[in-house]
Amino acid sequence: MSISFDSALGIHETALRLRGQRAGILANNLANIDTPNFKARDLDFKQILNQQTSGGDTFGMQMTNERHMSTDSVFGEDASLLYRTPQQPSIDGNTVEDQIEHAEYMKNSLAFQASFQFLNSKFQSLKTAIRGD
Repeated sequence: MSISFDSALGIHETALRLRGQRAGILANNLANIDTPNFKARDLDFKQILNQQTSGGDTFGMQMTNERHMSTDSVFGEDASLLYRTPQQPSIDGNTVEDQIEHAEYMKNSLAFQASFQFLNSKFQSLKTAIRGD
């Protein structure tokens, strides 16, 4: 009997990958905190995770023929990124707010660590099951 890693690992692998992508986006925002007219971006983690796990396309389009193109390949990964609305707009047009970006980065970091621990425990369970302990 073969092991299906998709069913064994569940949602944790996808969540870990998305948390890593979000960390990169938030780090980019922080790196451009002094860049004039830079617009802070983020992604809706819950929405994208639901789309990834349900096998849906970014725009909710169905592929009824194997020759249809995925909208992800047409619009790229930036199609899922959203612009952040600033609480205190700056004069130079930059929408990055230091405290909010740091807080979001830390929350994402904690969630990444939690996803990693869940994934690690799944691997430990699989290892125990394979050994027969």
